[in-house]
Amino acid sequence: MTQEHRPLILIIEDEARIRHFVRTSLQGHGYHLVEATTGRHGIEQAAQQQPALILLDLGLPDINGLEVLQHVRAWTEVPIIVLSARDQEQDKIAALDLGADDYLTKPFGVGELLARIRVALRHAARIAQPLSDPLFSVGNIRVDLVRRQVFVDATEVHLTPIEYKLLTTLIRHAGKVLTHRQLLQAVWGPDYATEAAYLRVYMGQLRRKLEADLARPRYLLTEPGVGYRLRVE
Repeated sequence: MTQEHRPLILIIEDEARIRHFVRTSLQGHGYHLVEATTGRHGIEQAAQQQPALILLDLGLPDINGLEVLQHVRAWTEVPIIVLSARDQEQDKIAALDLGADDYLTKPFGVGELLARIRVALRHAARIAQPLSDPLFSVGNIRVDLVRRQVFVDATEVHLTPIEYKLLTTLIRHAGKVLTHRQLLQAVWGPDYATEAAYLRVYMGQLRRKLEADLARPRYLLTEPGVGYRLRVE
């Protein structure tokens, strides 16, 4: 990775210990880093620096991280990964519904941080380009998005229209966590945004058809209390 092509990441975080950990981790793996310790400074830095990705703490000293997210999302689709404490589940869901791409629960490790950043950057690159390959594959699952065919290994699997729509919604956002509300609205429509039971039933059916081990799904992952993610790495 050349100096000119090292992605710039903005971290908006008031905890010096977290900033030091992230700085050391990212700089050691070829990323540039710019830091902000308040929400307002973070908004300014996002506008001035045009980072490739933002790491956003929700518990900032001046304004709530959700407000920062709304400000930034008003003018850019830059990937945003929320940094959250364990007792902020509702805030995590609110952040994802407002357009955050992912979240990391403190404390987190270097490997997890780097993996989430790679996935978010790849997702952003996919969204920025027109669909050039109508075939999606992960592990032993292959989906032909033109012919609407789904295969596990070499065997075609029949999905109902709802199951297929649920799967393709996850594929369009592969690697990104989607909240229950986001999936319900995308698959069933806005009138079903709170009908989580529908989602559990159909996700269970989809797993039975695509996963080898229902007790330990490899691809269709549950984010407890938040939503689901299609694993891509």
